[in-house]
Amino acid sequence: MAPGKNDKADPPAVADNAGTVGRQGRKQRPTNARKPETRPEFPIEIPEHDLRLPGTHFPIVGIGASAGGLEALELFLGSVPEKSGMAFVIVQHLDPTHKGVMVELLQRATTLPVAQVRDQMRIEENHIYVIPPNRDLSILHGFLHLLEPTAPRGLRLPIDFFFRSLADDMQDRSIGVILSGMGSDGTLGLRAIKEKAGVVFVQDPITAKFDGMPRSAIDAGLADIIAPAAELPGRIIGYLMHPSRIAKNDRPLEDKYQSALEKIFIVLRMQTGHDFSLYKKSTVYRRIERRMGIHQIDRIATYVRYLQENPQETELLFKELLIGVTSFFRDPAAWEKLQQTHLPTLLASRPTGGLLRAWVPGCATGEEAYSLAIVFREILEQARPSNSRSFQIFATDLDKDAIDKARAGVYPANIAADIDPARLGRFFVQEERGYRVSKEIRETVVFAPQNVIMDPPFTKLDILICRNLLIYLAPELQQKLLPLFHYCLNADGCLFLGSAETIGAFTDLFAPLDLKARLYRRLGSPLKTEAVEFPSSFFPRAPSEPVGSKTPRHTPNLQDLADELILTHYAPAAVLTNDKGDILYISGRTGKYLEPAAGKANWNIFVMGREGMRYEMGGAFQKALREKAAVRLQHVPIKTNGSTHDVDVTIQRLQEPEALRGMVLIVFTDAPPSPTTKALGRRPVSSGRNPRWAALEVELQQAREELQTTREEMQTSQEELKSANEELQSTNEELQSTNEELTTSKEEMQSMNEELQTVNNELQAKVEELSRTSSDMKNLLDSTDIAILFLDDKLNVRRFTSRTSQIIKLIPGDAGRPVTDIASDLLYPDLAEDARETLRTLVFQEKQIAARDGRWFTVRILPYRTLENRIEGVVLTFSDITIAKNLETALRMTQAELEKRLLDQAPPRRM
Repeated sequence: MAPGKNDKADPPAVADNAGTVGRQGRKQRPTNARKPETRPEFPIEIPEHDLRLPGTHFPIVGIGASAGGLEALELFLGSVPEKSGMAFVIVQHLDPTHKGVMVELLQRATTLPVAQVRDQMRIEENHIYVIPPNRDLSILHGFLHLLEPTAPRGLRLPIDFFFRSLADDMQDRSIGVILSGMGSDGTLGLRAIKEKAGVVFVQDPITAKFDGMPRSAIDAGLADIIAPAAELPGRIIGYLMHPSRIAKNDRPLEDKYQSALEKIFIVLRMQTGHDFSLYKKSTVYRRIERRMGIHQIDRIATYVRYLQENPQETELLFKELLIGVTSFFRDPAAWEKLQQTHLPTLLASRPTGGLLRAWVPGCATGEEAYSLAIVFREILEQARPSNSRSFQIFATDLDKDAIDKARAGVYPANIAADIDPARLGRFFVQEERGYRVSKEIRETVVFAPQNVIMDPPFTKLDILICRNLLIYLAPELQQKLLPLFHYCLNADGCLFLGSAETIGAFTDLFAPLDLKARLYRRLGSPLKTEAVEFPSSFFPRAPSEPVGSKTPRHTPNLQDLADELILTHYAPAAVLTNDKGDILYISGRTGKYLEPAAGKANWNIFVMGREGMRYEMGGAFQKALREKAAVRLQHVPIKTNGSTHDVDVTIQRLQEPEALRGMVLIVFTDAPPSPTTKALGRRPVSSGRNPRWAALEVELQQAREELQTTREEMQTSQEELKSANEELQSTNEELQSTNEELTTSKEEMQSMNEELQTVNNELQAKVEELSRTSSDMKNLLDSTDIAILFLDDKLNVRRFTSRTSQIIKLIPGDAGRPVTDIASDLLYPDLAEDARETLRTLVFQEKQIAARDGRWFTVRILPYRTLENRIEGVVLTFSDITIAKNLETALRMTQAELEKRLLDQAPPRRM
């Protein structure tokens, strides 16, 4: 069951008072209202400035949409009040070659200012920002930054990219919204938001035009609230109206609050069987407050009662506390170090034909377990012979639903952003829903539900990967788990922790292989007397023995006493150290060879060695670590109590028994004094030199030179073999390129389809707008009852009103024909010439022209100007003046008759 499904149901009664947008027709609180005195009951109050991260202090909502997203965005933004106090950043899949008109289209749906993002643009509240085409968008301290896309067209995941950036910048105040769209872009970004304790809102797939992106987010268990697009703004405002005061530390709580939290732990344990009382308090606080904010609950006691009455909410809180956020090859540099350096060394130290065992506790949905399996497979394929070893990975997690998803091995298509294309084509099979891990990799991983703090661990491991689990546990629990991990690993086993985790004070159990990558090697600790605590003893329990009872003491027998006497008086003095020279065990009397150093106690062999022995022992110690054979120093002069005597020192790195593997044994024996030399390789006291000694020195020098030459030849051979191996690997990659190209082409087609859908939606909206405008213009022209004819610059017909067809014999099919080819009732043979003159001079012309049927028209010829002030033809208007002409003719005739009568009636002029 994915988180957020229950949020579609009506919230409890207490939530209605907080202004939740209900689904049963309840009266909704105004979205811009603020409920007075609604403060949560957590007692740990932190000043507001401590809660603000660098940058903005108002909420920033990231919105991801793809195909069909225009309609959903219009519904969403249409429900946002003018003074919401939020900023909205919209990220879509856009055609990189197409000039977007999204800003103009969205501005019609909202009164908030809508702007296309410019580089280094500062975010302001009550504003909407839209990603431009062919750019990736990021945010840092409240400023938006545009980046050139690194992925080829078709493989870009701009929504994931921005959501991850938003989670890093806003932390637990990040808000992600997923609307209509195809594919799964946004899912990985929502994981990052959930990891930072942000909140996720998803459009109900039933109401989405394309439900791919919403369903991907819901199936991944990332949705907190699912609702139609028009309701999401109200749900976001309702969530933000719940003020939050997050506890940043683990200070003790007051009794009543501590009691409420303990009751929550009890409810969780009763329903899920898991105890969260040893989880880090700040993590628990954040998750509980987030759930309270979603349901508009202000009192923790009320939330306890809500948990008791709603088992589904208990399940959702359980999943919240698990924080099952992971990805393939998280921290790529650390995985590369593991693969290139440390795992090959570990494999080389294991016997041929053996089984390598690994454990991944807290595996979530299995990405890191499969990552390790892929790395193992690649290393074994490069080894020779490749089938000499096998491996088995155990992956466990508290969440049974996550384990089921891990077993299926199906992941969304956007994992391609985290996996190298060669690996994606080699170890994954593309399916309709995304990618499935190949069978050869799935068969090497065993998934099982397990609680690492309650259930028995796996043992005899070669590598243990526990990344980003310890940081969520209380310090006292971490102190118990690390010795347990040490117990589970074989000698020289590898521990791989998360980037924010360390081994703490357990430097006697683990040695760093790479501190930056958080890789550690298991150390032997034979002197450790504290018993390792197993999960059954992690939690406080009643004592099983009466207080004051004591374990019976072991009585040594005669053999033990005799062995102790022989070791003390007759066996040579010796010390056992780790690879750093720290003394772990002392046998016999070593006072003649070692002495405590002045100052703070330091049990290091190089510090405690007496004068004359420290320098030569350092080089021999390092040589012993590199070589398997013992290194001997003969006639080493050391000073003891003012006198000098020679000592033979033997240094050897131990391989057996297994418990002592990797440690160093140093044996001291007194040597008879040499009158001529103090130690091997040092000059004699006298100025004369023995010829035999000189010859030996020459032979030694020659041997050293031959050894150096041999090493250089071996290094050259290794480089040649490495080059040949790289060429073979390159050939293999070329053979796989065809399959990868086909896969990439399919992904590009899908992405381009989404881009075309977005462009199509924009164009469709523009066409509808133009259609309405055209209809308005047609009705306007028809209402004037004026004949209008539009001609282009070649005097071809472009458009005309219906009234024009009564003057010039035009039909709709005449568009594009020269006006001179069309019959006309006008007695106007100079029409074309006058139109050309107007095009040439741009001078307005007006003439009165008669028609064959006795009608008269005023013909006006004007240049046609575009919005860019370019001349692209002429416009002719024909105004019917027949009535005026008839009146004029009648008046002229009347005038003529009157003048004639006057002439007839006038007396004849005298001569």
